Amino acid sequence: MKETMSVGLDESRNCSDGFCRLSWLQRIGFGSGDLAQNLIYQTISMYLLFFYTNVYGLSPVVAALMFLIVRVVDVIWDPVVGTFVDKHDPVWGKYRSYLILGGVPLTGFAILCFWNGFSGSLLYAYVTYIGLSMCYTLVNVPYGALNASLSRNTDEITILTSVRMFMANIGGLAVGMGIPVVLHLFDPDERGDLSTLDSAWFSTMTIYGLTGLALLYFCFSQCRERVVMDKSQTENVKVSDLWMEFGRNKPLRVLAFFFVTTFAMMAIGNSAGAYYINYNMHGSASELSIFMGLGSIPAFIFMPMIPAIKRRVGKKKMFYIFLTIAIAGMAMLYVVSMSETARHNMWLVYVAQFVKSTGVIVATGYMWALVPEVISYGEYTHGRRISGIVNALTGIFYKAGMALGGVVPGLVLQYVGFDGADATQQTPLVQQGILWLVAVIPAALLVVAMFIISRYDLSDEKIDGINREIEKRNKQ
Repeated sequence: MKETMSVGLDESRNCSDGFCRLSWLQRIGFGSGDLAQNLIYQTISMYLLFFYTNVYGLSPVVAALMFLIVRVVDVIWDPVVGTFVDKHDPVWGKYRSYLILGGVPLTGFAILCFWNGFSGSLLYAYVTYIGLSMCYTLVNVPYGALNASLSRNTDEITILTSVRMFMANIGGLAVGMGIPVVLHLFDPDERGDLSTLDSAWFSTMTIYGLTGLALLYFCFSQCRERVVMDKSQTENVKVSDLWMEFGRNKPLRVLAFFFVTTFAMMAIGNSAGAYYINYNMHGSASELSIFMGLGSIPAFIFMPMIPAIKRRVGKKKMFYIFLTIAIAGMAMLYVVSMSETARHNMWLVYVAQFVKSTGVIVATGYMWALVPEVISYGEYTHGRRISGIVNALTGIFYKAGMALGGVVPGLVLQYVGFDGADATQQTPLVQQGILWLVAVIPAALLVVAMFIISRYDLSDEKIDGINREIEKRNKQ
């Protein structure tokens, strides 16, 4: 086991057998990696289905099938990437190297996904979206493993996760509020209809993609891996280890299924947001910007409070509290949307969206702090710290959730008779279907998520004891 890597004097003073305390610049540097990825991921999650159906010219069911097929490709690709990452040590670092090696093609494919040059071409849509997804895995799996390589200190991991989620939500805010605004800047006729802004989508994604690439480089420059296995200990890692790890690591199984339900919930709600404001609320681009932005704003209030909240109530109770808040917000959104009053008082919708987002952000943000825990649990039980494999497995499950998030909205819209050619009016049944996607289905998934997380049994005290025992073994 390698516990340190070329650390400076000031930094080494804060390290004790891998239990490192990082500087704030290093924490922000690490978090900038998630900010970068969210400039792409959140744009895909919130707007790609809308772009495909309203600009590119695909039917909802065709787009839904494509989302499903891309996720099947991910199921094959993710463990290959995880195994490769664990087995190899690139010269720039075991995990951080891929921020650059994968970041460059990821940026290219993200931009091409929003190009309408081959409007309606299913082949072009498949090639660019599959390319995007594969490159995203090449960045995201090593980035997830990078967290566990920076320190064993559970308090430091909590801080890193809070900073990471804080910055990820800056990305979410930049996408949710910023995309409609930037699109409007490229709208020479000032029509404000997102369905008619053809080349504006390409120009906007170019800006977001290149900004993300610069942030990935900053993350690369600030991260130093300290807790990684020696190459001799990982040279026999193979793809089958992924499912072996899944079978023998109960906390990992719990976390994996939690990822499925929560990412499905987020993807379904996010992808329906543009439809909801356009067709249910008949809102403007500025109102869509505010609604989407409220999906991230609570992070700036509550993410810095996570370490204190966790210390006060414990991580399980924290999950219960904020999942309940999210469900309450979704119920509020459903009730106010059924009333004509809401259409003339958008602030009611905004309040409901803020409450919902508060619960979602804290619960889904903190779940990333559990990934290093299940990695350490696996190392404790069988002696190998296969971070790439574990992150590939969590990647498979959260992408399974994203697949549901892509498939379910398309199928529901097809079922209720959504007409993408009509940019202004939809039937009451279509509006009801959109409301199912915004509030009802996500709330049901959160109830399932609450049950799943109740089965997670790694307390802070238990994981601290596991990490100390691992350190003792490494000294022998």
